[in-house]
Amino acid sequence: MPDETPHINREIDGKARTVKELLGKRKYAIDYYQREYKWQEKQIKELLDDLSGRFLDDYEENHERSAVESYGHYFLGSVIVSHKNGQFFVIDGQQRMTSLTLLLIYLNNLQTNQADKVDVTDLVFSTKFGRRSFNIDVEERNACMEALFTGDAAFDPAGAPESVRTLHARYATIEENFPDHLKGTALPYFIDWLTENVHLVEITAYSDSDAYTIFETMNDRGLSLTPTEMLKGYLLANITDETKRVDANARWKERMGALIEIYKEADADLLKTWLRAHKAADIRDRKKGARPKDWDRIGTEFHRWVRERKDRLELKHSTDFHRLITRDLEFYSRQYHRLLTYSATLVPGYEPVYYNAQNQFTLQFQLLLAPLLPDDGDETISRKVRAVSRFIDILLFRRIWNFRAIDYSTLQYRIFLITKAIRSKSLPQLVDVLMRESDAESERFDNHDDFSLNQGNRRQIVRLLARLTDYIETQSGKASSYIAYTTTEGSNRFEVEHIWADKPERHKSEFEHPVDFKAYRNRIGGLLLLPKSFNASYNDLPYDQKLPHYLRENWLAASLNPAHYERNSGFKRFNEQAELDFRPHTTFQKEHQIQRLKLYQQLCNRVWDPTLISKV
Repeated sequence: MPDETPHINREIDGKARTVKELLGKRKYAIDYYQREYKWQEKQIKELLDDLSGRFLDDYEENHERSAVESYGHYFLGSVIVSHKNGQFFVIDGQQRMTSLTLLLIYLNNLQTNQADKVDVTDLVFSTKFGRRSFNIDVEERNACMEALFTGDAAFDPAGAPESVRTLHARYATIEENFPDHLKGTALPYFIDWLTENVHLVEITAYSDSDAYTIFETMNDRGLSLTPTEMLKGYLLANITDETKRVDANARWKERMGALIEIYKEADADLLKTWLRAHKAADIRDRKKGARPKDWDRIGTEFHRWVRERKDRLELKHSTDFHRLITRDLEFYSRQYHRLLTYSATLVPGYEPVYYNAQNQFTLQFQLLLAPLLPDDGDETISRKVRAVSRFIDILLFRRIWNFRAIDYSTLQYRIFLITKAIRSKSLPQLVDVLMRESDAESERFDNHDDFSLNQGNRRQIVRLLARLTDYIETQSGKASSYIAYTTTEGSNRFEVEHIWADKPERHKSEFEHPVDFKAYRNRIGGLLLLPKSFNASYNDLPYDQKLPHYLRENWLAASLNPAHYERNSGFKRFNEQAELDFRPHTTFQKEHQIQRLKLYQQLCNRVWDPTLISKV
């Protein structure tokens, strides 16, 4: 009797594939128990930094597009798939593949008005009988993916599974952190390079059991040590006194354990941040072919760097190694833990640390640690942290107002120079340096009267309007509502509200062409921050019909209504003392929007006043 047992293909294929080959016109399913998308802001920003940095190693503005073919290649890791029943199931690598898909959606949307648009839609979805089907096929994600691809701002992830909310949030991370210098002429070059020169190794098995065996073998945690563990071993091995070695080991485990409780890689991030803040002498030059230097190497191989630069760390004797763990790392790990707490929630006196974290400015920890010394008292430490965080807050929002990028890759060189300038400074010296650095910056709030909402800065404008609104209210005696104003999820979240409805026909007397109206409508003087429910109910109404409703909202919106000036003594007192140009408007035309712009500039100059640096 013939053997009727179905033949099982036990082959294992491994092949390097470009992003285009991996994602183009192929469908991937993900088993239900692996569908959680978990990447956080940190992983997305690292991906963007790595990709943009490698691309810029070769890109020059005078290159023809064809030159991209000869640019260097980049390896993005491996993916493991199980090919069964004619379908590909992702066993390992879906975090990376999903993140690449989000990036491709963003790049597609970024090209909306580009004449030389690079078509990447085949890498995101296929269309059959008029129905879009995403190449990473997970049913619960489809509505979110569709909204991201079409730019549907009305999509609300609240109530969706956590994985979908994370997906939506990471697209926002890409929006906020994609480097500005890649958005112009360089954009099609970058897309060509990403799809053709970035590679992943696809390992294909033809049964789940084989695929999972490969996965377990490649991820055997017993085979490798992390850079943090290797550094720990090196430092402890050089402490010859056994009692001191045991003491140092216990201190290390306690402090690093406390950081890891906050997030998994916090111990490594502390070490990189501290070494960059206090020990790095130089950074890679900003030119093609430049070699990595201290700052760069600390980011990729800090354990080796410490070995090679032990003289710079004054590591000569056993007592020096003991001191580095029990004094230096003990001190800086506690400060880093403290700063992580401040960055996660509003702590009175340290609000700018939280604001900077909301702007996703991870380089702030390097600056914050730079002036701190183990011999500083608690009051000195607190005042240094307040001074530096205030300086960063001012720097970031001035740049935002002036359409300047605040992403990691754009500012890392500038921040390193400031880091060296404030390293180990006393409080008076620190304040003096920060004031001079602030004065030297060319960006001012009075520079741009055309600051406006655009495709990439919506969340930055939400935070800016939240700061202005909260400042008015707290200075008038109300409790802070900043957290509520910047919450990104739920039906009660706040959104940017245009004072003018998107009805150009109502403004023909002032704007001949709808394009001119739209550009002016997006300017900052015509924007407010209001609940999503308000926008849904009143967004299309004429101004005179919105005005009564503004009176019941936050005080930046209410200040448009004459009745607000009669009802709120705290607001009246604040307005008189601050000498700000608040005015009610029964109508709202072009001249009134210009007046509101000047008011917003006055408020910005108070909220982000550089003299506050010296008043810590």
